[in-house]
Amino acid sequence: MTSTSPQASAGRPGIAMALIAFCMLIFSIDYNIVYVALPEIGKDLGFTAQSLQWVVSAYAVGLGGAILFGGRAVDRLGARMMLVVALSLYGVASAVGGFAGSPGLLVAMRVVQGLGGALLFPATLSLINSSFDEGPQRNKAYALWGSAGASGSIIGSLAGGVLTDYLGWGSVFFVNIPLCVLAIVGIFTCIAPDVRSGDTGKFDIPGALVATGASTLLVYGLISGPENGWTSVSTITTLAVGAALGVLFFFVEAKTKDPLAPAHMWSYRALVTAILVVFVFQGVINTLNYLFFVHLQNVIGYSPLQAGLAFLPMSAVAMIGSGKLLPFVVQKWGVRYALFGGLSGLGVSMIVLAFTMSESTSFWPLVPGVLLWGLFAGMLYPAIFMAAGSNAAPQEQGVASGLTQTIAQLGGGMGMAALIAVANAGLDLGEGATNAAGDVLDGLQNSALVGGLAAIAGSFLAFFLKAQAAPAEAAEPVAEKAADKEKVPAA
Repeated sequence: MTSTSPQASAGRPGIAMALIAFCMLIFSIDYNIVYVALPEIGKDLGFTAQSLQWVVSAYAVGLGGAILFGGRAVDRLGARMMLVVALSLYGVASAVGGFAGSPGLLVAMRVVQGLGGALLFPATLSLINSSFDEGPQRNKAYALWGSAGASGSIIGSLAGGVLTDYLGWGSVFFVNIPLCVLAIVGIFTCIAPDVRSGDTGKFDIPGALVATGASTLLVYGLISGPENGWTSVSTITTLAVGAALGVLFFFVEAKTKDPLAPAHMWSYRALVTAILVVFVFQGVINTLNYLFFVHLQNVIGYSPLQAGLAFLPMSAVAMIGSGKLLPFVVQKWGVRYALFGGLSGLGVSMIVLAFTMSESTSFWPLVPGVLLWGLFAGMLYPAIFMAAGSNAAPQEQGVASGLTQTIAQLGGGMGMAALIAVANAGLDLGEGATNAAGDVLDGLQNSALVGGLAAIAGSFLAFFLKAQAAPAEAAEPVAEKAADKEKVPAA
């Protein structure tokens, strides 16, 4: 089996850049579009109030469990090929899911969509890093990629509501089919074929199986913990086995000739920095979403539709953060300050929201915090993956993004569990219990303050990344990259 690396289509970098962003848009829309349809899905298919969460969580399990495997598949088999496979999985799973007549079938198709995401996400990042030159061109590609992700949350929320109201919940799945077909046609037309590099290493099947098992169990345990109870036998067993497999993974990799995640990649300063930052970021941002919607619906009394509309300003400003602020900061001060400014700014937004949350029905006091949230989160997310791949060789781009996204899923689960515990401290959590809006509000404010301070403290992890140095040559061998791991390419 040979390693591959993609190359940009000659003379059409702009079209290729737009197509990669379109694929990221599909990824983002697919993740967000089901939220508005959940009540209708629950009533039509007979989900219980507790089991309905798995329409969303099943996707996260598939994505988090297979993302490292997907990253290595991208490196070994080629980014263009894996992007086509990913879109095919999305399309088929969407067609079957839209016609699903039982909870089990729909949840299974959401897992398949998550598997598609585990291939699509690293494939898009690999294409950006290996198809566009370092500097303004690659920065522009990352900005467009980040803007596509932010706009997908807006389009998904709005389209989900309209489609569900007029065509039924199945339409939120069927809409993926023409999008995937269009993207596949564009890929074959505008993206150059994967280029074989001559690497004849074998695919690390044992490492892939152990890594997938560890990631799946850890993500599943963190997602199901609040429902099953953190001290329940099932939760403790799931997390313990997942952790044991995680330890086993490093032993397997140490004895493997062609490891899934080569050990020298852990010496890449930029990758390690990205992993540390994304762990904090994902836990904070997941919690911020939770706090925001609970405050709007359980304290202020907004309907789900009103809460969804209130989310739009954040998503719109996030496009400015990724499309305008990120290129400016990276060009002027470098990726390190984009990471620091993004995470510290996100922390400030949480603190502002903590002080502006109230039992008032007016949304306006929340606007400053919401706008800061969107601006800095929009800048930070693509900056993380810009850093993650900056030291990796072309045949390592998939693994670099896969490692980063795996840690993001784990950080999201752990951070959210800790901060929601802060929010629920002092509340009656028994079955059928009700709590005064003021008590709920106090918990939300405490959680936002703790999360904000954690984000600001975590932002200093960005300085683990050294100041910018001269860019490395694109064709630099892996061994030379490992020796020069301290360098961060200039933006």
